[in-house]
Amino acid sequence: MSVDGIIFVIYLAVLLGIGLWFSRKSAESTEQYLLGGRSLGPAVTAMTMQTTAMSGFMFMGAPAMAFQYGWYAVWYAIGDAGGSIINLSVLGKRMRRMSEKLGALSPIEYLEKRFESASVRVVGSIISIVFLFGYVCAQFIAAGKAMSTLTGFSYEWSLVIGISVIIIYTVAGGYLAVAYTSFIQGMIMVLGVVGIGWLAYFHVGGLSGLNASLAQIDPTYLSIWGKGLAFYGQWGVVLGAILIYSIGYMGLPHVVVRHMSMKSTKTVKGAVLISAIWNQFFIFVPYILGLIGIILLPNIADPEMIITELAYTLFPGIFAALLLSAIMSAVMSTADSILMQAGSILSRDVYQRFINKNASQKTMVLVSRLCILAGGIVGVVVAIYEPPSIFALVVFAFGTLANSFLVPYVASVYSKKANYIGCLCAMIGGASTNILWTSMNLEGPTGLHPFLAGLLVSIIGMIIGSQFGSKPSPEIQEIFEESKRKRTFTKEFDRNISRNLAPEAKNISKFLAKEAGSCERGYL
Repeated sequence: MSVDGIIFVIYLAVLLGIGLWFSRKSAESTEQYLLGGRSLGPAVTAMTMQTTAMSGFMFMGAPAMAFQYGWYAVWYAIGDAGGSIINLSVLGKRMRRMSEKLGALSPIEYLEKRFESASVRVVGSIISIVFLFGYVCAQFIAAGKAMSTLTGFSYEWSLVIGISVIIIYTVAGGYLAVAYTSFIQGMIMVLGVVGIGWLAYFHVGGLSGLNASLAQIDPTYLSIWGKGLAFYGQWGVVLGAILIYSIGYMGLPHVVVRHMSMKSTKTVKGAVLISAIWNQFFIFVPYILGLIGIILLPNIADPEMIITELAYTLFPGIFAALLLSAIMSAVMSTADSILMQAGSILSRDVYQRFINKNASQKTMVLVSRLCILAGGIVGVVVAIYEPPSIFALVVFAFGTLANSFLVPYVASVYSKKANYIGCLCAMIGGASTNILWTSMNLEGPTGLHPFLAGLLVSIIGMIIGSQFGSKPSPEIQEIFEESKRKRTFTKEFDRNISRNLAPEAKNISKFLAKEAGSCERGYL
């Protein structure tokens, strides 16, 4: 094996070590395994949320799209740049409070308890499992391609080895392993992509040189409507491209679970700042590299490998290996989170809810681990057959999940009147619309992006559906109101106050007792 391959193997060993480190702690309870004991601070929350959201799409799908359409692809980046700020600001605090008050350990369980209907959990679980599976297959494909380039192994063997590492540390360490490996991977991702982008940017003469070269090849590469003016005048497509990543993250179960795992609502402010800074360094670069690929790699066979080829073209082998580890970081940080979430849904929302309601903590952790293992094995088998391109698969799965859950999650914390009928209509309507729009290729004839079409149907479904059926119970309405109110003091502060005042209270009691005794003797 080459030196760069050895470097990458060492990187994988470090990730395995993290998983094993957290394996004992994660087995303490179901909450510890599935949510890390709700203990994550701002930095880890921000990085695990962003790396989970970015995925292998940013290193492979984004450059390929820019290579195909030109500057039009940057519409997706514009929305993505503010996605974390919107996500944390809109859902962060309220969902953190409400999920704890409801005792929910998974995003689907949260929806059932908030909307008080088992049917919500059934429908939500089915949609989640199917499309999370599609999402994770895209990550597996990206992992196989990246590792094959690094090690020289075949795509199949690279897939098996790379995904085995992900499965092992996720099964062993649970949510904490996923969160802390994501933190490390996030740092590698931003350093890697900025390193490649910086050198490639100057190699083509900066932004002006890049645009001049693109104009010589095809002036429409510079158009906001895409190469060949493919989307000319279709503002519904452009708006959908911006919205899918600016607000779509609020509908992804494996992303919104990060709100539930925060240490407290105060975590939100720091997480927003950190994720916003990280985004500005990272988001736009892969798309720019795709444009640079048009000039430097015009005959590349697979546009999804542009960053890989640029790394080996512009950097020595060892440095290229370090930079390409960033690609695997992006893949692994998303794949492990999706596997973790799929395992949570299967164990908590299916097994415990409908099969064994009295399952012990140890049984639940075991079932979660078995579900993650089974999901990973099935995903590897399917990915070996290489489904559609990473970009197409990610946008389809991402859009369907977001159209299913974005409106219910937002309505759950902002609308007291939203009920289970509205939730079901929003989920089913949004998912069905995205599937039909994509499969029947309705984007061109209608001028509407599949995500935008699904979003509109989902909103209408929630509004109309909530007019029927029973209203939320008084208990849910009370929890809803409590989740809106800001705590003056945290629980930890209250505990510290009690602990610090205890000696003073004891001394005051002794003093009063002594005075009372003196008065009594004087009276006698």
